[in-house]
Amino acid sequence: MPVPRTHSALQLLRQAIGGHRGWPQFWRSPEPKPAYDVVIIGGGGHGLATAYYLASKHGIRNVALLEKGWIGGGNTGRNTTIVRSNYFYPQSTDLYDHSLRLYEGLSHELNINLMLSQMGILTLANSRHDVEMLQRWSNAIQVQGIACEWLEPEQVQAEVPALDVFGMRYPVKGAFMQRRGGTARHDAVAWGYARGASQLGVDIIQNCEVSGFEISDNRVRAVHTNRGTIRTDKVGIAVAGHSTVLATLAGFKLPLSSMTLQAYVSEPVKPALDRVINSPMVHAYISQSDRGEMVMGAGADAYFSYGQRGNLPPLEDGVRSILEMFPRFSRLKMMRQWGGVVDISPDTSPIIGKTPVTGMYINCGWGTGGFKAIPAGGDLLAATIAHDKPHPLAEPFCLDRFRTGRLVDEGAAAGVSH
Repeated sequence: MPVPRTHSALQLLRQAIGGHRGWPQFWRSPEPKPAYDVVIIGGGGHGLATAYYLASKHGIRNVALLEKGWIGGGNTGRNTTIVRSNYFYPQSTDLYDHSLRLYEGLSHELNINLMLSQMGILTLANSRHDVEMLQRWSNAIQVQGIACEWLEPEQVQAEVPALDVFGMRYPVKGAFMQRRGGTARHDAVAWGYARGASQLGVDIIQNCEVSGFEISDNRVRAVHTNRGTIRTDKVGIAVAGHSTVLATLAGFKLPLSSMTLQAYVSEPVKPALDRVINSPMVHAYISQSDRGEMVMGAGADAYFSYGQRGNLPPLEDGVRSILEMFPRFSRLKMMRQWGGVVDISPDTSPIIGKTPVTGMYINCGWGTGGFKAIPAGGDLLAATIAHDKPHPLAEPFCLDRFRTGRLVDEGAAAGVSH
């Protein structure tokens, strides 16, 4: 049965009358073919977006997307769903605002409700130093054409009545706000890209783990998997915290550290918070989901790991920081916790582009900001693969910058890990 191209009100009514038994699968699950023009490794948001844009923008449809588990089962389904573009340096601002603009039109393009809620994100200043830094940051991105505004403490209190602006240990001295920032539904992003790619002819192959590569004359020739060898001349890698593992299989190194980043949610309550709140100094961030849960996070775990659970001390520190800002939330019960494996580069900026192996391309190093960059990451990697040269927005983020020293240090803008 073909996948419907529209989800109209009439279609929803028909399916409801039929007990929702008539919905087809969102994407095809074919057996892998012996060869493809391009193989994308990684069935998270960045890999799916890359496959979709290869087919939709560049007409390359003989593409296989390989995922060792299930679609969206990695970091794409293990984050706090925040989207924003308020980074400091022009290179980063251009990249993340490109992503945010794509997000703003993505529900229509993919014909799926991403539940994009541009509720606005406030970054709090809790000291005089914070005020100076955040005002400079706010001014810098306004010069770059990104709309934001500075709020005095009284204005912050008006925007977020539940926030203990004046009573916390480090009282709020002000905040800068990007009103276009907010949240989106993570599984809808993954499913939307997967369905769109599948409709355009991309083969999405789940439970297909890569075990190695066939490389000769420094050029990739094939990908070895647990479901057989797939021949190809071009491979795109988008596997987040496991990027170094695949790079090792291909014979080169990446300057990345993999760590666990935790997030956690409370029991659902009635609407009490209609902004995303981030405090670099108190070191925590919080928003309320459409289901009423308080979605919270803080810093990454303190040591390298591929675990997806995390440890108790960072969780306790994060909750303590949230209660410093919102004492009234102390009576909420914690409902669940999870962790994702993030890949952090020395300058806290991504790596997008070609690798030392001819025909092999990579999208990694997003650290704690991967979800907000999914559309741009996929768009830029697809363009790089299609034309065998970096997209202009990706040029500052090529692997070669670690040799030349032209780093894009966004450690402050990454701030609290989200």
